[in-house]
Amino acid sequence: MSIRAAFVLFALAGSVASLGAKLSPQPQTTPPALAPQTPAAPAQTAAAEPAKKPQQLAAPRIQIAILLDTSSSMDGLISQAKSQLWNIVNNLATAKHKGVRPQLQVALYEYGKSGLSAGEGFIRQILPLTDDLDEVSAQLFALNTNGGDEFCGQVIQSAVNGLQWSSAAQDLKFILIAGNEPFTQGTVDYHTSIPAAVRKGITVNTIHCGDEQTGISTGWKDGALLGEGAYSFIDMNAAAPHVDTPFDKQLSDLSSRINTTYLAYGEKREQYAARQVAQDANAGAVAPAVAVERAATKASGFYNNDAWDLVDAVKNKRVDLDNVKDDELPDNMKKMTKAEREAYITRKTAERQEIQKQIGELSAQREAFITKELASRAGAKPQTLDAAILTALKAQAVKKGYEFAK
Repeated sequence: MSIRAAFVLFALAGSVASLGAKLSPQPQTTPPALAPQTPAAPAQTAAAEPAKKPQQLAAPRIQIAILLDTSSSMDGLISQAKSQLWNIVNNLATAKHKGVRPQLQVALYEYGKSGLSAGEGFIRQILPLTDDLDEVSAQLFALNTNGGDEFCGQVIQSAVNGLQWSSAAQDLKFILIAGNEPFTQGTVDYHTSIPAAVRKGITVNTIHCGDEQTGISTGWKDGALLGEGAYSFIDMNAAAPHVDTPFDKQLSDLSSRINTTYLAYGEKREQYAARQVAQDANAGAVAPAVAVERAATKASGFYNNDAWDLVDAVKNKRVDLDNVKDDELPDNMKKMTKAEREAYITRKTAERQEIQKQIGELSAQREAFITKELASRAGAKPQTLDAAILTALKAQAVKKGYEFAK
């Protein structure tokens, strides 16, 4: 082979080697001085950051829509709702989810009264979902009954579509419907409206005001089964047992005292303050024990009035005190300086907390007294609205990880 031929073969071999290098992946051989500048690896960045504090869990919500038959035969049901509201609230107020106390929101509907619009199925939304328990009480005491048609499927549909239901997985969502006429009445089939509720995560509980078998034969139990809820039957004309205790007088006095810690603000401040006193009077008019149960509610986390009370509003950061107009303040705060106003709210906050503590301690003693007294009484106790509601809701809440102190 000539020198020229050897040179050609050597050059050809080099070209093939170069082509092979381009076709085969090769390790990075760029000299350090020429390597492009790149950010640090993600693992290194994360290691350099300080550990994040665990996020505080948002308070879960218990949302309850109460659907009450207000046709002419339902006076007993409405009476039980009025008298047992605070007992229901107090029992639910002991709930916790992963150590966090929930917020309570209640909506009210009435159906079946002839004075309501026929075009809307004799249905009225009384209240949307709200945490204003004084307003819930006021609206219950304003209810009256009259003859009409009771369309259960349609009022359930109205509640499903007409309320701002939560989408959070930890929140509890309930519909409670109570009445005594067949569950099948009306043009909206409950086989359609109840599954729509379930798809939104809403549990439908039915309460038949009458005997068990009639409720079963008229569709009330079927409605509960379809709604993944509980079927109950109650004696709506029975009075829940009220027990007088040695603690009632002191609790009633504390209920009045705690009202003096509320600092009503806003354009309607006088109306809100008057409404609070009016609901005290409504509870007392039903029975002294109901007034005492309302006192216990005032010591619970569910009794939130930050829409009109400066103590709750400042605590919950709903308002900035600097932005409240002088003419929307309580009269005795209008001439105070900013520092004086802040100090006054702080004093009222501490005063309320002390009264709430006393109410809580006395209420626990009262509950123990009542439990012992009722245990000694012979005979079966009547099934009433509060028992039906609490039995269903507590069992369903426990299945979703909630705990109750009582």
